[in-house]
Amino acid sequence: MVTTDSASGGETSPVVYIVDDDEAIRQSLVFLLESVGIQALVYPDGPTFLEEFDPDEPSVLIIDVRMPGLSGLQLQEKLVAREFPAPVIFCSAHGDIPMSVRALRLGAVDFLEKPYEPQRMLEVVQAQLVVAAERFAEAACRKAVTERVATLTPREREVLRLVIDGLPSQLIARQLGTSVKTVDVHRARIKAKTESDSLGTLVRDVLQHQVTV
Repeated sequence: MVTTDSASGGETSPVVYIVDDDEAIRQSLVFLLESVGIQALVYPDGPTFLEEFDPDEPSVLIIDVRMPGLSGLQLQEKLVAREFPAPVIFCSAHGDIPMSVRALRLGAVDFLEKPYEPQRMLEVVQAQLVVAAERFAEAACRKAVTERVATLTPREREVLRLVIDGLPSQLIARQLGTSVKTVDVHRARIKAKTESDSLGTLVRDVLQHQVTV
């Protein structure tokens, strides 16, 4: 694996992962991206990438479609299964319409033919670096809310689901066959365990980040 670090200071931008079995293509992309200060990490095949990449690091992927063993599309399927939020750009010298449609349906953001036009590649990558930063920030927020909800007991989750449905304590108590006082105790514990300013803010976070309770 070859690493190219951005020389620019300030905030760290998402990294670009390049997965391609053609060394010349990998190096040309590194040179191109480095010329505008974009950090790149390169991998010769999908299995190496899956073994070494950091799933929490904001990133954009440039993947060759046709590679020995694990193809680019198969790699994309594995990443989709892992809910990896990085934008994916495909490159291929032998792309066809069905292949590009399949890639786009799986969430790829672009499908560029080799030899690619350097300026076009830079434009696509730079646009997706912004998208990647947003996607990974959202993923981090969702993970944090999920971890907070995970601290709750099954009964507390049940109460939280009813709170999300908009039920007041009296109706929650009636539905659960318990007292209003007990429901209020659960509500207080939910707020404390999840370190929320209020149940209203917790409900907002759960709904905003589509967290399963």
